[in-house]
Amino acid sequence: MNSDADGKLVSALVRGISILQCFNNKRQELSGKELMDLTGLPKPTLFRLTETLCELGLLRYSERLSKYVPGVALLNLASPVLARMTMRQFARTQMEELANYMGGQIQLNVGSGRELVLVELAKGIEDKLFAPEIGVGISLSRTATGRAYLLALPQAQRESYLTDLAARDAERATQLRARLDDARRDLAEHGFCRSHGDLHREIQSIAVPLSKPQDGEYWVFAASVPSYNPKSGHMETDIGPRLITLVRSVEAVLGGTGV
Repeated sequence: MNSDADGKLVSALVRGISILQCFNNKRQELSGKELMDLTGLPKPTLFRLTETLCELGLLRYSERLSKYVPGVALLNLASPVLARMTMRQFARTQMEELANYMGGQIQLNVGSGRELVLVELAKGIEDKLFAPEIGVGISLSRTATGRAYLLALPQAQRESYLTDLAARDAERATQLRARLDDARRDLAEHGFCRSHGDLHREIQSIAVPLSKPQDGEYWVFAASVPSYNPKSGHMETDIGPRLITLVRSVEAVLGGTGV
């Protein structure tokens, strides 16, 4: 069994997963050359791994596109992950009610380490916002949700992320530290973080993290409305308190179920 230098990771498995991680909601089809560039793998190694992934149904080569696309077997892997997240069932009705009241979206996100993803979405009847797909990654630095998540993490993990970000983009890391200071004050004073339009200027968002992690995973609820929505002017005074009430209600259910 081949492993990496420190003997903890199986290199072939890491390389195979690195291929799958090249795909996301913006990169849904990739050529062999594109996969080589993204992974840094030599052509023979990449060929063997893509062949294996295709045999397992985790990857598929589209003759029509002359490119690789994610295989349907990935859905089988994702299904039990979503099924075990019972919080989605507990929160869904309240999320839908609030989404309808505000004419926007309520999102439920879960994170571990440096990964934060959307796992449940409620759209109001009059919501006009683009609806992201379940499983899409959430920016840690440019969203209210991401900053709420970072503040929920243990300080050592948060500082590690900021240090690595500074090595890649010092300006962005400095901006994030300032935004985290704002978010920390918002949480202390209001109980939620604000988006400040960092990612989408035309959308107003707030985010509320659960008070504590659930089995090592950190959860964040978020509410979003377009700036032209009349409710956008009442995010702090109306929507924020309602979102906090939703989160506390879910926490009460979780405490009663022992989840």
